[in-house]
Amino acid sequence: MSPAQSVFAAELAANEASEHRPLIITLFAVFVLATLGITVWAGRQTKDAADFYAGGRQFSAFQNGLAVSGDYMSAASFLGIAGAIALFGYDGFLYSIGFLVAWLVALLLVAEPLRNSGRYTMGDVLAYRMRQRPVRTAAGTSTIVVSIFYLLAQMAGAGILVSLLLGITSDAGKILIVALVGVLMIVYVTIGGMKGTTWVQMVKAVLLIGGTILITFLVLLKFDFNISDLLGKAAENSGAGSAFLEPGLQYGANGTSKLDFISLGIALVLGTAGLPHILIRFYTVPNAKAARKSVNWAIGIIGAFYLMTIALGFGAAALVGKDEIIASNPSGNTAAPLLALHVGGVDSAWGAILLATISAVAFATILAVVAGLTLASSSSFAHDIYANVIRKGRATEKEEMRAARWATVFIGVVSIALGALARDLNVAGLVALAFAVAASANLPTILYSLFWKRFTTQGALWSIYGGLIVAVGLVLFSPVVSGDPKAMFPDVDFAWFPLKNPGIISIPFGFLMGWLGTVLSKEEPDEAKYAELEVRSLTGTGAH
Repeated sequence: MSPAQSVFAAELAANEASEHRPLIITLFAVFVLATLGITVWAGRQTKDAADFYAGGRQFSAFQNGLAVSGDYMSAASFLGIAGAIALFGYDGFLYSIGFLVAWLVALLLVAEPLRNSGRYTMGDVLAYRMRQRPVRTAAGTSTIVVSIFYLLAQMAGAGILVSLLLGITSDAGKILIVALVGVLMIVYVTIGGMKGTTWVQMVKAVLLIGGTILITFLVLLKFDFNISDLLGKAAENSGAGSAFLEPGLQYGANGTSKLDFISLGIALVLGTAGLPHILIRFYTVPNAKAARKSVNWAIGIIGAFYLMTIALGFGAAALVGKDEIIASNPSGNTAAPLLALHVGGVDSAWGAILLATISAVAFATILAVVAGLTLASSSSFAHDIYANVIRKGRATEKEEMRAARWATVFIGVVSIALGALARDLNVAGLVALAFAVAASANLPTILYSLFWKRFTTQGALWSIYGGLIVAVGLVLFSPVVSGDPKAMFPDVDFAWFPLKNPGIISIPFGFLMGWLGTVLSKEEPDEAKYAELEVRSLTGTGAH
């Protein structure tokens, strides 16, 4: 397909969407109203802090596993990975592998001990054996920064998706969409708390898996369920030939890109166990056994989904074509909705219905994930910073929950502003940055705190702030922010760090700083407290 033809095809897709715009708007409205209804219902049952932060710890392992899946399968999974595979083939699928393998780290090292050791936030675990005020301040700061990085991807995905469907091409219109998503997420969290957010995530997970199964079935049906034919057609339409199915199309151009891939892989595999919105989900179940089972459920659901991204990505390459995808969105984020249109028929009502349905599911995905992220960051601010640092433990539950709601508004405003700047970046790449920051600042501190007897307050502070500052600093001076046509600020160039993901530098640095801060500390670790934490984390004795 020539560039002119591909632009025409993209315009045709937009026109098809415009002809069925009432249907599209109706589906969006139905989902938003349904989830708002769930949120209001859950909000009426939110009586105290345990309800607001942890859903009253009443969710079963399966329910929490479903909600964890809904929280994890974000816009990056559905839009970003499908686009990355459609444009880069084998190299794009590496995102799926990294996101899935990461759950083994969470299952084996973090889920059960964290559920036993904490109450509502990561800061609870650190404060158990260290000086409360400094470590809670550090944990709260890190949680908010990681959540905002992750929120950028969801906001960017929302802007791209709704712009495609409603035919909005102006920057002002896209920014307005980002603002709308921000307002909705503020409403979800302030009214529903963890109960409302969890139910929305469960509904969204079912919709996403159902929509993905449908599109996967229709794609395979086009090729008589012959995966070899699907991959062959994808390679043929990619413009890269057999190289599309081999490593190196995106990350094999030179030594820097290969190093970037290693950095990305490390960030993806280690990042999940440090993501705040995933960590707080372990507190919504009644005990550690349920936390472990919920991770097992999540691995099964998420694993099945990521296997189906093969059909989404390679199906988009085969049936939509690289040129049309790029003409619609240069980063490939619209590959999945365009694939839905093509498997249903570009000029048919069935195609428009599929496009509208899959796009509504993707929008549901974004709303559910932003609610979870906002809840994690506002909870950490209210519980760690406001209640335990500013008020020194004297805040009532009512005051703490009010602080969480105000923090939600502030974080929502910041996310809207930054999301408007990131609206043209690939959402999978943006999420990978959040993984890198989480693995650099949070993971070393959590593991040291749980498993190293000598670990001290100074070690925790050096680990969190050191990993956080280096990770964020390297991102600011990377091609993601400037010096690249697809950067946040493409017209300026202050990028001196060559990699798009800082994980290969910042993650070892976070571990190193935690060790260095501890060995240089004059503070004597409280061995009795560590012994208590060890028994509690491994057995659940005394867990909330």
